[in-house]
Amino acid sequence: MVSVQTLTWSDAWYLAPEIVLSAFAILLALLDLILPKRVNRNIIGWLTLAGLLVAAAFVVSLMVSLGGLTDTDSAPSTHSLLAGSYRIDDFGNLLKLVFLGSAAFIVFFSLGTVRDEDVPIKAELYYLILPAVLGAMVMSSSGDLITLFVGLELLSITSYILVATRKRSRLSSEAAFKYVVSGGVASAFILYGMSFLYGLTGSTNVGEIAQRLGTAVESAEALVYISFFLMIAGFAVKLALAPFHAWAADVYQGAPAPVTAFLAVVAKGAAFAMLYRIMINTAFLIPGTDSLISKDVVLGLSVLAAAAMIVGTAGALRQRNVKRLLALSGVANAGILLTPLTLNLTQVHASMFAEFLFFLIAYAFMNIGAFSVLTMVSKDAGNETLSGFAGLYHRAPWTAVAMTILLCSLAGLPVTGGFFGKLFILFGTIQSQVYWLGAILLATTVVSYAVYFSLIRQMYMRSGSTDSSLRLTLPAAVTIWVCAIATLGLGFFPVPILEGIKEIFAIPTDLLFLQG
Repeated sequence: MVSVQTLTWSDAWYLAPEIVLSAFAILLALLDLILPKRVNRNIIGWLTLAGLLVAAAFVVSLMVSLGGLTDTDSAPSTHSLLAGSYRIDDFGNLLKLVFLGSAAFIVFFSLGTVRDEDVPIKAELYYLILPAVLGAMVMSSSGDLITLFVGLELLSITSYILVATRKRSRLSSEAAFKYVVSGGVASAFILYGMSFLYGLTGSTNVGEIAQRLGTAVESAEALVYISFFLMIAGFAVKLALAPFHAWAADVYQGAPAPVTAFLAVVAKGAAFAMLYRIMINTAFLIPGTDSLISKDVVLGLSVLAAAAMIVGTAGALRQRNVKRLLALSGVANAGILLTPLTLNLTQVHASMFAEFLFFLIAYAFMNIGAFSVLTMVSKDAGNETLSGFAGLYHRAPWTAVAMTILLCSLAGLPVTGGFFGKLFILFGTIQSQVYWLGAILLATTVVSYAVYFSLIRQMYMRSGSTDSSLRLTLPAAVTIWVCAIATLGLGFFPVPILEGIKEIFAIPTDLLFLQG
């Protein structure tokens, strides 16, 4: 057996973001038990926000120390812990910043909007986000199947609890049950596929699996096929890719709006991080064989991406509940986010991760902003249907303008971050000559205009049931406009941002595990 590598005190610096989140989660849980019931639980929310920002500061410090932000002329260094089972590299660091920033915005806009009668365990809603983000961070940095799965389950189990925090709501209870069942099934598929990989290669380390897969294919090609497609099925459920998306609309509708935003952005991004780690290093780079496995895996992922774009867009056309509409919009966007991973099999698509991350950042801003507006509108109207947005321009003109910017970005209209995110991925399909997938992306984007314009029509061309002004909390108003301005910023300066990601990230050092 390979000797077990233990952590040293010097390794604590590299794990500082994860340690900070763990410490804040424990301390805030204890503080919630100690504080008298009459004390406003928003203090837990502010401290949760502080923990996320401190962890993000440590991530930036790590990127500076590894050379990812300061030395763009040479490839940044990486650091491995626990015999390579945990990697500190810019693939993980960039995604960690997205997760931490998204969670910080979600916690911030929820301050003052979560009602005690709606979510009676409000403090838990805040500090349970910390272990969930910790799980997402572990998934983005793990180099071993075991640690990847531990991160996945930490995120999943915490998310199950978060979905069920509306204890008095029948919809929340139903959503939590469906999420537990679908999440458990997905985890079982992923773990079963991983067990086949371990049995075939004798290792759980992703780098060692990559080196031994060639021999495994020669001796048991059918089992290799089974292992990869079991994992793909599990990830398809986690990412709500059609036809494995049936749970998404019900779960999004039943969960509190901040939790729905968390599932739409952080949980989805973490699953993509894990998918990239595993597939790029194993299925896409099988050494010493001319097997068709790699091509078949890519084809399977491509079909899932296409189906998600088509089914998600078509399903959203019929929705009157805005949460369900955004859930199906998330299905379509998951297909778009999956597309870069399917491009250029023979030579890894040079900008695949940059395109994915750019669109993920744009997707995070436009979804968090949209859910912030939905939270305030539904709180005022008493429902989450399209009719609640009727006459919004006359009641809150600046909020309606911000929502219009976010919806235009979701639709992929110029000049927004969503437009250029889709455009870069579309150019990638053309460069890689995957024309059919690019055509589906373009067609579904055009059809999606009808989905988002239905909301815009309600805001500007329909009269509401009341003429009273929409009251916004300060955190929600700040979040809405920061997201809207950031969406425009991504639209006005797309190339510098994309090139900046490319300079920080390098596929050979930050994503690949192959040795020697």
